[in-house]
Parts: sequence; C-alpha cells; structure tokens
Amino acid sequence: MGRSFVKCLATLVMAVFIAGPLSASEGSDSANELASLLKGYESYQADFIQIVVNENGNKVQETRGSLKAKRPGLFYWETSAPLSQFIVSNGETVEVYDPDLEQVTIHNLDDRVQSTPALLLSGEVDNLEDTYRVSGRQIGDNTREFTLEPRSPDSLFTSLRLTFFKGELQEMRMQDSLAQLSVLSFDRIRLNEPVEAGAFTLDYPEGVDIIRDGA
Repeated sequence: MGRSFVKCLATLVMAVFIAGPLSASEGSDSANELASLLKGYESYQADFIQIVVNENGNKVQETRGSLKAKRPGLFYWETSAPLSQFIVSNGETVEVYDPDLEQVTIHNLDDRVQSTPALLLSGEVDNLEDTYRVSGRQIGDNTREFTLEPRSPDSLFTSLRLTFFKGELQEMRMQDSLAQLSVLSFDRIRLNEPVEAGAFTLDYPEGVDIIRDGA
C-alpha cells in the first residue's frame, strides 16, 4: 500500500481534472450528467484528507495534502509527511517526486492516465456503459452521487463513487478487489478561480535519482 496506493489515487484524481473535452452525446442520463459536471471544471483547488480502511473497517492509513488542477493538462498534488510526495503534470509528462527516496520518476501523461481505473474520466465517455455500470442518485436538494462499477473482472477497483455538493466534487470513494476502501475528502474548495502557471512546476534538489519511462 503506502506510497504506491497514494500515487494511484493521485493519478485517479488527476485524470478527472486534466481530461480533454468531455463528450456526452450517448449513454445513460447519469453518464451524461457526470460528463456535463466535469466539463465545467476549468480549474479546481482544494485541501484533502485521504483515509484508507481495510476489510474489517479499521483505518490503516491517513494522509493529508493539497491539489491544484487547471485545464488543459496542468496538475499539482502534494501529500504531507510522513508519506511526503509531489506529483506534477505539465500536460505532456507527469513527474513524481518522493523526497524520502530522493527519487523523481517521469512518465508520459498518456501512459500514466491509461494505467489507472479513471480512464473513463479522461474524456472518452461515449462508450462509457460498454465498460461500466453507471448510476446516480440525489441526496437532499444539493447533493448528487455517481457510482461507477466496472464490467470487467480484471479492473483495479470494484466501485468508484463521486459525490458532488452544489456541483462541486466533495468526495471520492474507491473500493478495491480486497475490500479495501479509500476515501478522499476535499475541503477549502476553490472552483474555477485563477491559478498561477508557476503553481504547476516541481522543484527538487540536485543529485536526486531521475527515472524516465523506458529507462
């Protein structure tokens, strides 16, 4: 688990916000509604708390951090100690910096997004229901939930739930095949506010190990 799970979930969130134009011309009403919500996200900034719960309902990990995202293709994710980690995208590549390991890993953006269960949120939603069962429900006057269940038994997750309050993404819940649940809750949300371009750069000390795809 640890860093690899944090990295997986960070890239899941990244896929939501750095996606290209979303199309919603086909599919269920729930799929169309989800695409329309995400299409309106030009920028998103928030603090977050991530809690991982095992199959017995016991909390096994808690991390905190912040993220910034701006279309097209800009993303910044910072996780605080003790699992300190930085993930930055400039729209073409993704850099993952682990200070404790003194290591930076650089991936091509397309490869990075396609390796996550969030491919359905990367813009290709016309065939959404060929791969996922999508449902939505209204909670009160202002809260909307979308649950996505993969049809393939080989998926890395069994369900993904996105919760929106007044159109803002407030929470993500991902359940894996081992019945482990990860809950990502967002706070201090700033939707469609200006974000400086310099916020999407990653500074790391000289001498760190740099690993590139295919190297």
